[in-house]
Amino acid sequence: MQNLAGKTAFVTGGASGIGLGIAKAALAHGMNVVIADIRDDHLAEGEAELGGGDKVLALQLDVTDRAAYARAADAAEARFGKVHLLVNNAGVAVVGPTELATFADWDWVMGVNLGGTINGIVTMLPRILAHGEGGHIVNTSSMSGLVPVGGTTIYSSGKAAVLSMMECMRPELEARGVICSAFCPGAVQSNIAKAGETRPDDLAETGYAEADKRRQSGGNHFDLFQTKEEVGERVLQGVLNDELYILTHSEFLDGVRERGEATTLAVQDHLPENPEYKQTFAMLFSNPSIVEEIERQKRLKVERNAA
Repeated sequence: MQNLAGKTAFVTGGASGIGLGIAKAALAHGMNVVIADIRDDHLAEGEAELGGGDKVLALQLDVTDRAAYARAADAAEARFGKVHLLVNNAGVAVVGPTELATFADWDWVMGVNLGGTINGIVTMLPRILAHGEGGHIVNTSSMSGLVPVGGTTIYSSGKAAVLSMMECMRPELEARGVICSAFCPGAVQSNIAKAGETRPDDLAETGYAEADKRRQSGGNHFDLFQTKEEVGERVLQGVLNDELYILTHSEFLDGVRERGEATTLAVQDHLPENPEYKQTFAMLFSNPSIVEEIERQKRLKVERNAA
């Protein structure tokens, strides 16, 4: 989807942080923008910061509410006609020792980060396919989905799931004109640490109350994080380049390599292959979209080095 001007982006969690950065970049590329967010105060502030006038529609949306999601999609289409770029960005987080996690901790984070993304796919994908103009879906995963570390079990599990979702959907949908990308940022100046302010009362029980206090008292190091504008433009460049993986921080290079090496070495290549098994189930042993992404990223690196 290289021709963005005049098309429409629908961004969940779009009124602050990463989502607002993506909305800003989409607007700068000539798109209409729908910012959907659970917080009315953030919507008002985000809409004012965008200053896009009639090209911006702000909608209150809890991404876990499927009926509300459908109404938001209807409102977006009523205003702009068609949605072309869906960014499943809304997210929340809790961190701490796994044994402290309650069912409510799991249900809240998974309900938003994974369930909200599923709701976006089920609601918006048929509409994108129906208008026949092509489109793009971006799931905001995280470097925690690629380089998971201890103490982030709930968050990293959900982010790994939405990453795999894009890897599976990409070979399915690309031939039908819909590109799928996984956005895996490192630390960004966002409001995710305040997500607990919108945590539902029925999921309020947490095992991380004390851990959250200690984490917040330790400082947030915002000065070390990338800005929402930087990551927003990175996402739009990833969309323009049709990238499967949209990554931001070079500091994660060693961790990504280590995971790849560890999984490669774990393959039981000392055992003989069963040729009949390999031929019968050939579709299981390689993802063509990942193979294509290797060549795409090699080409992009050459272009960057030549610039």
